[in-house]
Amino acid sequence: MKQGKYGEAVPVVIGGMVLDIQATSSIPPHPRTTCPGQVHYVQGGVARNIAECMGKLGTGPFFISVSGFDMAGTLLLEYWKSAKLPTEGIRRHQDIKTPTVCHILDVTGEVAAGVASVEAVEKFLTPEWIQQFKHMIRSAPILMVDANLSRPALEASCRLAAESNIPVWFEPVSIAKSKRIAPIVEYITFASPNEDELIAMANALSSENLFCPIEKNKCSTDTLFQMLKPAIWLLLQKGVKVLVLTIGSEGVILCTKGEPNSWRIGLEKSHRHGFSQQLFETMTSSSPSNWCTDSKVLERSPNFLAVHFPALSASVVRLTGAGDCLVGGMLASLSAGLDVMQSVAIGIAAAKASVEVDSNVPSQFSLETITVNGHSILQVMPRLYIQLPKLCNTNLSYNGQERGKRDASLNFLAVTISSFLSIHGN
Repeated sequence: MKQGKYGEAVPVVIGGMVLDIQATSSIPPHPRTTCPGQVHYVQGGVARNIAECMGKLGTGPFFISVSGFDMAGTLLLEYWKSAKLPTEGIRRHQDIKTPTVCHILDVTGEVAAGVASVEAVEKFLTPEWIQQFKHMIRSAPILMVDANLSRPALEASCRLAAESNIPVWFEPVSIAKSKRIAPIVEYITFASPNEDELIAMANALSSENLFCPIEKNKCSTDTLFQMLKPAIWLLLQKGVKVLVLTIGSEGVILCTKGEPNSWRIGLEKSHRHGFSQQLFETMTSSSPSNWCTDSKVLERSPNFLAVHFPALSASVVRLTGAGDCLVGGMLASLSAGLDVMQSVAIGIAAAKASVEVDSNVPSQFSLETITVNGHSILQVMPRLYIQLPKLCNTNLSYNGQERGKRDASLNFLAVTISSFLSIHGN
């Protein structure tokens, strides 16, 4: 069995390796004509970005993906090797057309439109290929799968992890592909959707399309949370242990059915050397994990907790890598032994670093900047809970209709920190 640089088991990431073609217009685009701007070739793919981010934070994962021998594949593999990341899990074949995505970005750096050609991931990243690395998966501290995988590949990956009680992180990728959580939800420990992906996932897990898309209209974070709460609760009821809900420039809402800091990777499986060791030591020395004294075992807690983590202000260059670096930062932190709360803070700090460069993942991370920004988030986290009324005889609205009673024994605990949205990071 291949192990990490220091002989121990490492996290495993499975999913797409993509060449991103990013076209940024310098003026508001007009239909049926071209406009001036810039075009960049960028190493991309959700899983690839996450794996690269983890590696640069000192927790290099074992990466399982596919790539062709075409121009796109050559560019991606040359960069991957130069970053000293493992290639053994990357399947190469002359019939593989390397996944490519073309993004049209507006003047603010947001994706205005895009076309994805990623069929090769579904066709060639097969259960049989993944099965070859079963020993890596069964010994990993955590497994991350992205929704570019086919249903059989997702199921095979999750079952291998389940055989050894390995936690699984599901990254939805897009609205359409997020629905692939349905057959594997029982295996999922973490999921990281945005608001639209959350609604799609909830509809895929319900008997009918009960949930309507959310119209934010500059509503407060608290109002947005209240609108999304039924969909969040459905995912937690179906088996997701920790939901990391990304809400764009407003940050992250972390949701669990218990204490988030009670879930961590055991010391025997934590993976830290060099950068990750320093990250762990710096964060734990001044940000103790027991931010709440009455923590409960995550799987047994009958409570619902939602914590809002505000985004850090940033000098935005491009936004396409923010979500992937958030997840990569969290996975690296969890693998290093930090708890969920600390890991969210590091994830947000990594996301800030990503939006301030023109690549999906920064060429390097500054330990000092990452930890200072992480601490700035944790320092404003409350040491208390706001307990909302019991759900006894409470109806939750789906699609504008009242839909029945929920378990009277469950309390909603929510912490929403709207006043901290003005935090400025370094």
